Amino acid sequence: MNDSISPKQFYEAEGVTDWRLTSEGATAFFRTRSFTESARFVQAISELPGIENHRPGIDIRQNGVTVHMITYTDHYFGMSQRDVDLARQISAVAMKLGLIVEPSAVQSLLIIPGATNIAQVRPFWQAVLGYEPRRDSPAEDLVDPRDRGPAFWLEQMNEPRGDGGGAIHVAIWVPYEQAESRIAAALAAGGRMVRDEFAPSWWTLADAAGNEADIATTKGR
Repeated sequence: MNDSISPKQFYEAEGVTDWRLTSEGATAFFRTRSFTESARFVQAISELPGIENHRPGIDIRQNGVTVHMITYTDHYFGMSQRDVDLARQISAVAMKLGLIVEPSAVQSLLIIPGATNIAQVRPFWQAVLGYEPRRDSPAEDLVDPRDRGPAFWLEQMNEPRGDGGGAIHVAIWVPYEQAESRIAAALAAGGRMVRDEFAPSWWTLADAAGNEADIATTKGR
């Protein structure tokens, strides 16, 4: 597709300071004062010109609305100019309604089962979750067709882990400016650093039982 852009290009675009990039694309949380105000905001988004041609994912709560958008085709899963344009429009609606944006409330979850034979375990996860293969990477990614649950990325393992850690871990995607405090909190809560050579894209931590969690960002990708 000819309007695809990198995370760096997204952040450099004008009018997107409300938004942060996670595994779900461009995401923003808009604080509201009531469920009614949240519903009015979503109604206003639904009235934007061309919204049916590039529909965002929306989670509505009594104290705020989370909006995320990503361009998803048979050959691409990432940011595009369409996402920039829609982010600007939604931010303008929020400003008109006097809503406050809270970047620190943004995160997404990615679950990562590891296997020495991905093809052997992928059908199990697809069946038990009711998910479908991600169209641009069907051999390793599963996504919720209803856009509700976290994505699953099946990680190739050369051999089972020898340190007692499980073969599944989670990735918590946060805005880059939130990563340091999240890591510090995890270490203070009894965690340990397992790998940091991929920072700032991700740091891998583990709990006392060896279960792993990545703190992931789009920085450096």
